[in-house]
Amino acid sequence: MSGSPVRILLADDHALVRRGIRLILDHEPGLSVVAEAGDGAEAVAAAVTTEVDLAILDVAMPRLTGLQAARQLSRAHPGLRVLMLTMYDSSEYFFESLRVGASGYVLKSVADRDLVDACHAAVRGEPFIYPGAESTLIRRILDRADENVLSADKGARTITEREEEVLKLVAEGHSSKEIAELLYISVKTVERHRANLMQKLGLRDRLALARYAIRVGLIEP
Repeated sequence: MSGSPVRILLADDHALVRRGIRLILDHEPGLSVVAEAGDGAEAVAAAVTTEVDLAILDVAMPRLTGLQAARQLSRAHPGLRVLMLTMYDSSEYFFESLRVGASGYVLKSVADRDLVDACHAAVRGEPFIYPGAESTLIRRILDRADENVLSADKGARTITEREEEVLKLVAEGHSSKEIAELLYISVKTVERHRANLMQKLGLRDRLALARYAIRVGLIEP
């Protein structure tokens, strides 16, 4: 990457936000936005057709969230660096971002201050921890023993990536037919995934699924 600009894929479902972020990045020597996407699925597709070094993904997007897209991008393009961009100062989102392979987590409220530094850190292979996250990390370490106690229960309710995709779309109000078309699967398969979700999560209806999706960060409240 040395000697040429860092090629950036920028994904956010708000065009005005993308425009503002792009202005920040394109004014920085050595950084260049070469592709944009309006949701996580578009971001994954863009990384196939355009050579990029760094993906900057909004956490909350339709179709695929930034977290879901980051997981797919990290798996399909091991050399690609990923940064999460969000309005949420959330420890759950922060740790999930690290878990899916992101190099850093940048708050939109201070993007003009932190984003360029985060980009350079990611390209160097260094993590970027936003100011204030240190205390979150310390709390997480101290709470780890309690989390281990609960891990058996969590493991019993683990859902697959495909079930997670179906869950998000169900919670967004899509019908089984619409979900089948978006995911290129049959309606019968969608219904089976929904039934599995109900059983694994102990939920009874779409409303309960929506509430769960909000709680785990798949859709916005």
